[in-house]
Amino acid sequence: MENNKNKTTKGEKTMKGKYLNPKADLTFKLVFGEHPDLVMSLLNALLPLPADGQIESVEYLTPEMVPENPAKKDSIVDVRCKDQQGRQFIVEMQLYWNEEFKRRVLLNASKAIVRQLDKGEDYSLIQPVYCLSLVNDKAFDYETEEFYHDYAIVDVEHTDRHIEGLRFVFVELPKFRPQSIAEKKMAVLWLRFLTEIAEDTVEAPAELLENEATRKALGLVEKSAMTEGQLYAYERFWMSVVDERILREAAIKKGYHEGWEKGIEKGIEKGIEKGRAEGEIAERLKNAKNLKINGVPIEVIAKSLGLSQEEIEKL
Repeated sequence: MENNKNKTTKGEKTMKGKYLNPKADLTFKLVFGEHPDLVMSLLNALLPLPADGQIESVEYLTPEMVPENPAKKDSIVDVRCKDQQGRQFIVEMQLYWNEEFKRRVLLNASKAIVRQLDKGEDYSLIQPVYCLSLVNDKAFDYETEEFYHDYAIVDVEHTDRHIEGLRFVFVELPKFRPQSIAEKKMAVLWLRFLTEIAEDTVEAPAELLENEATRKALGLVEKSAMTEGQLYAYERFWMSVVDERILREAAIKKGYHEGWEKGIEKGIEKGIEKGRAEGEIAERLKNAKNLKINGVPIEVIAKSLGLSQEEIEKL
């Protein structure tokens, strides 16, 4: 059998560096969708779990819930699993962001809750659902430079009071800086893995190589470990993502121009209507003045021309 590490493929020639970007569908699922120890490490590092509620083991959900096509045209990549307590976890890599994604995350979490019970089963069997969304875009929250956003169901007046069951964590990768959470070593390492490793990475940071989990993840995204088919799927994924981005921007641009043109048309129409109305009033006032000069009673003029007596008295 030919050794993949000695194989030169078209994909390898077009991608410089030693590693593939871990944010792509293929690589993300190779790391976190096939290695329970790695996704467990990621979740424990980035989710707001209590000290006595750390994840000790995970199992992946059924294949129907985990799309396996690495070249699908979609800028959202996800992995789903559950732990020893039955808690469910949805991990998403969102390459581009728009406000509709929040609704998508909410829908996926709701489905994960609904699917836990068969008809007639007790609600007490429902286990919490955690959604970890890794957003490779600054568009999530323009108002702050904070990169970590933790959402829970809380009492508006007393935010320390929670309804347990749903938790949403959004991590904006472009805003991440290692010093932001220096005290959380494993969180820093995983976020550095996701933000610093890409096609042009020739040498991985020493800190990532020294840690057992991130060192294993680096080995999984090495180009030399990939088959020709995997490299082709990887390139096709990024091409589809670029195509999707172009279509999104074109749609936004088209909507902007159409809105601008419609706004101008509406403004012109309103201007014409206003001018026409003002012209009609001016004509009625002119007629009213002539009638007044000719001795027609003000009340009659007002009633005939639809003007107020005060307007006619001022003529």
